[in-house]
Amino acid sequence: MLIQEAHMYYFWQFQYFRQNNLTTITGEPLKIVNPGTRNENAGPDFLYAHVKIGNIDWYGHIELHKYASAWYAHAHHHDLAYENVVLHVIWYNDKAITRKDQTHLPTLLLASYVDLKVMKNCEQLMTKVSDIYCTQHIASVTSAIRRNMLDKMLRQRLQRKQNNVYQLLANNDGDWEETTYQVLAYNLGFSINSEAMLDVCKSVSYKIIRHERDNIAKIEALLFGQAGLLTTNELDVDSDSDTYKIELRQYYTYLTHKYKLSDTGINKLQWKFFRLRPANFPTVRIAQLAQLLFQHDSLFSWLLDNSLSDISSHLAVSPSKYWQDHYVFGKKSKQHLPVLGKTSINTIVINTVVPLLMAYSKIQDSSLYRDKAIAILYDLPPEDNVVIRKWKVLGMDPAHAFDSQALIELYHYFCKARKCLSCSIGHHILKN
Repeated sequence: MLIQEAHMYYFWQFQYFRQNNLTTITGEPLKIVNPGTRNENAGPDFLYAHVKIGNIDWYGHIELHKYASAWYAHAHHHDLAYENVVLHVIWYNDKAITRKDQTHLPTLLLASYVDLKVMKNCEQLMTKVSDIYCTQHIASVTSAIRRNMLDKMLRQRLQRKQNNVYQLLANNDGDWEETTYQVLAYNLGFSINSEAMLDVCKSVSYKIIRHERDNIAKIEALLFGQAGLLTTNELDVDSDSDTYKIELRQYYTYLTHKYKLSDTGINKLQWKFFRLRPANFPTVRIAQLAQLLFQHDSLFSWLLDNSLSDISSHLAVSPSKYWQDHYVFGKKSKQHLPVLGKTSINTIVINTVVPLLMAYSKIQDSSLYRDKAIAILYDLPPEDNVVIRKWKVLGMDPAHAFDSQALIELYHYFCKARKCLSCSIGHHILKN
C-alpha cells in the first residue's frame, strides 16, 4: 500500500494500531493516554494530547509526517507553534530530529505498529472501482450512520453557501436587496454563465434598476448593455438592424450618461452559448431576470415573506414580448419561448432562497427563517442529475432536496477529494 499522511491521521485519530509494548525510536516505553484533537488549521496536526514517555507525563501537541525529515523540510524547527510538540509520529525514519536546544524529539515509528489487516482494509476501500470508492461496501452501512453523514454534509453545504452570501453582503455594505439581486442573477446563470451574470449585476446596481422600473425596455437596456450584447457587430447584420435592439441601444446610450456607466460592463466574449439549448442562452436568462426585476420592487422582501408556492409561481416568469419569440437579437424563432421550467425554478429556490434565509436568520439571531429554509428543502423534490443518479445506483435514493443537496456535497467534497478516512461512512466500513 502506498501510504499517505491522510492514512496516518486516520490511524492516529482512531488509534488503529497495536498499543501494547509501544516504544519511541530510541527505545523509551510509550503510552498514549489521549491522542489529542485533530487540528484543521495551521500548526501541529493534533492538539492537547497526553502521552507518557518512560515515567514522565507529557501534555502538548502531536505532529505526523510520512518522512521524519519533513520536520526540517517544513521548517518546523524555526516555528514557535511547534515548540510544544511532545511526540513526532512518522512512517519512515530517514533522519534524526532535534529541537532548537538540540535535545532529541520523541518519535514513534507508526509503521511498526499498524496491522497488515488494517492496511489492506484501507487499500481495499481506496481501490478505484468508481469515483465513489465505497461502492462495493456501502450497503453494509446502517441507515443511522448514513443519516448522520448526510446531516453533516447538509450543514456544511448550507454554511458554505451562507458564507458566499455574507461575502456579497459585506461588499454591498449590508444591503440585502442588492445582495439578493446578485445572488438571484448568479443562479439564473445555471453554472455555465453564473459568473458573467453576477459581473453584470455588480456593474449596474439594483438601486439604478429600481429607478427605471417604469419601463421593462429600460431594464433590459441596462442589463443587455452592461452585458456587452448591444454593441455593433458588423458580422451580424440581422442583429444590428433589429429594431428592438436599436431601441435598447438608444435607451442604453441615454442611461449610461445618466448613471455614468460607460465602460463598466463586461466583455460579451465572457458569455457561453456553445452546446446550450436555446432556452438556456444567456440572452434568455437576462430577459427573464429583467422581467423579475420589473415585477418586484423589493426582491429580498418578496423572497423573505412569501410562501414556497408563491415564490415558485412568480419565478415561472414570461419575459417581455420580444423575448417570447427570440432567443437572440435579430432572429425570430418559430417556437414560443418557454417559461422557466419547474426543475429550473426548484434549483433557483434551493440555491437562492434557502441560503439567503439561512444567512438572514443567523444575522437576526432568529430561528424563524432558518426553519423556513429547512422546511423548503423538505418540501422540494430531490434533484435529478448525474451525481444523484450515481447515488441511486448504490441505494442512496434521496426523498427530498434536503437529502439530494447533502449527497451532492458528499460527492464533491469527500468522494471526489478521496476523503474516505474523514467520512463517517468510510470509517464505519473500515472499522467493520
